[in-house]
Amino acid sequence: MLIIGELINTSRKAIREAVEARNAEYIQEVAKQQAAAGANYLDVNCGTMIGQEIECMKWLVETVQEVTDLPLCIDSPDEGALRAGLSLAKNGQPMINSITAEEKRYNAVIPLVKEYKAKIVALCIEDAGMPETAEDRLRIATNLVQAMEKEGIAQDDIYLDPLIKPLSTNDKYGKSVLDAIMLIKKQFPAVHLTCGLSNISYGLPNRAVLNRLFVVQTMTAGMDGYILNPTDKAMMGIVYASMALLGQDRYCSKYLKAHRKGLYE
Repeated sequence: MLIIGELINTSRKAIREAVEARNAEYIQEVAKQQAAAGANYLDVNCGTMIGQEIECMKWLVETVQEVTDLPLCIDSPDEGALRAGLSLAKNGQPMINSITAEEKRYNAVIPLVKEYKAKIVALCIEDAGMPETAEDRLRIATNLVQAMEKEGIAQDDIYLDPLIKPLSTNDKYGKSVLDAIMLIKKQFPAVHLTCGLSNISYGLPNRAVLNRLFVVQTMTAGMDGYILNPTDKAMMGIVYASMALLGQDRYCSKYLKAHRKGLYE
């Protein structure tokens, strides 16, 4: 299970203010908290810093790496910012967030994946738009995987995002994602899946309940990565419990460690 800590993102007010003030201490504390909570990667995103993103990305990557040896997920819609972050990433194998099947985006990002030998989050989006059905997601995923394999990208380095959309806009969106996960895993068992989980509950009350239940459902379907807040004890407790029940936690060691850390209090 790959947990990508989502908190270092300038779309969050406190992070933006820290980046603007070059408050390294605050950013580093957020990084350390996520690492201590069980993150495997730290997402670094300063995409809201229009006109300053490249310099902000450089500063963020250097600042975070001063206090943690976790690998980074460099997250930006701009290939220049992606390159800036990747060029400074020194901890393990970096990850890029993200590529799509849209021709312009694909052609801009695939050279970076190859140059930096990075893991890649691949969104199931194409030039025609976002998918509606499980079959749409499988078709786009197939096109992405086959194209990247031709570029020499190993399936083990690909993290397909089936694109979770708000249940509040269509009551079938949750089920279509679950169906898509199972279809994709059957077609490409070596490919990983990840997602921005909280999209499912957008616009609805009791969001935490929906998010936590959807973690269990998507894990059961085959999801093996999440972009989430690892300092959310209840969420991480559910992840570890679900891993144990699905036979993904040898001797229940992660579950027992979570218990000792107080995740179930």
